[in-house]
Amino acid sequence: MADKRDYYEVLGVDKNADEAALKKAYRVLAKKYHPDTNPGDKEAEAKFKEASEAYAVLSDPEKRRQYDQFGHAAFDGGAGGGGGFTNMNMDDIFGSFGDIFGDLFGGGGSRRRANNGPMKGANLRARVNITFEDAVFGCEKELEITLKDECTSCHGSGAKAGTSPVTCPKCNGEGQIVYTQQSMFGMVRNVQVCPDCHGTGKIIKDKCPDCRGTGYISNRKKIKVSIPAGIDNGQSIRIRDKGEPGTNGGPRGDLLVEVNVARHPIFQRQDMNIYSTAPITYAQAALGGEVKLNTVDGEVLYEVKPGTQTDTRIRLKGKGVPSLRNKNVRGDHYVTLVVQVPTNLNEDAKEALRKFDEACGNRPAGSAGDSTEKSEKKKKSFMDKLKETFEE
Repeated sequence: MADKRDYYEVLGVDKNADEAALKKAYRVLAKKYHPDTNPGDKEAEAKFKEASEAYAVLSDPEKRRQYDQFGHAAFDGGAGGGGGFTNMNMDDIFGSFGDIFGDLFGGGGSRRRANNGPMKGANLRARVNITFEDAVFGCEKELEITLKDECTSCHGSGAKAGTSPVTCPKCNGEGQIVYTQQSMFGMVRNVQVCPDCHGTGKIIKDKCPDCRGTGYISNRKKIKVSIPAGIDNGQSIRIRDKGEPGTNGGPRGDLLVEVNVARHPIFQRQDMNIYSTAPITYAQAALGGEVKLNTVDGEVLYEVKPGTQTDTRIRLKGKGVPSLRNKNVRGDHYVTLVVQVPTNLNEDAKEALRKFDEACGNRPAGSAGDSTEKSEKKKKSFMDKLKETFEE
């Protein structure tokens, strides 16, 4: 099977294109390749499906973010981040373009399917806050969210006990109403959701008093979320079957938990690598020796080379962030060494530095002593003059 083309390339738009640009580009392609305008043309049908798939992803902010991060792998199970991503469903794609097809052909789209069959429930979204270390090593968190459970009184039918939903007379249980009208492309069948039953094909005359005809009761529940090691800020974890209930016997939707990683006072992250700075003394920089460096694994000893300059960057291999695909594969930790200039020196320390400077040839030998002696002479000379003034 040939590799899929880039979705932005399919629509002919820039990667920074806004919603209006995406819709405009898709309208042009849908009008050009729609099966109703190209009957029997398999190539046009394939291009129409390709454009529809691209628009379905890029017009959805969450799917677009996943695609920008992982490419096509986001929808074929190849992406990391906990539960992965679901495969694309072409029926769902074509079922979401009523507004565009309505503009093009005067209705809700001639190929829109009835939605009175089993349909998966909507996804729920939540957010969880974790620390920098939790993101690196993974953790378990507990969320409290509101979930809808089947009403025990009506068993999800929404009808009062002893009664049942009846077939919608407007659509005859189809859940949709079909209109045929003349357009610039000829006769076009337009499908719209039945306004009376809202696509279910059933009408509830006597509603259940407990759930008020919805068929579900809302309850607060606690859900455990497994945060995988290596997850990054803004990524989401998919928990299957914890979303809204499906309709007409369809499965529940999923729960998408977005991870918010707190800033660390020392460490910064870029992909799988960690960056930080560490101070070393002037003596350690000049003479070398062991220094203690902070990492996410705790303190480690590092042998500093003699003559190390400030802003020297060292690499601690395998001390970074684990890969989402394989937690045994880790990035690196890069530490920038900053030489600290001593302050508040006592006289002994100052004298030792003067001797060091002399030994390095940066000042003439005895210059410090000469300076002190000259200062004393100046002081003595002044006192002598003052004494002479009073004696006169």
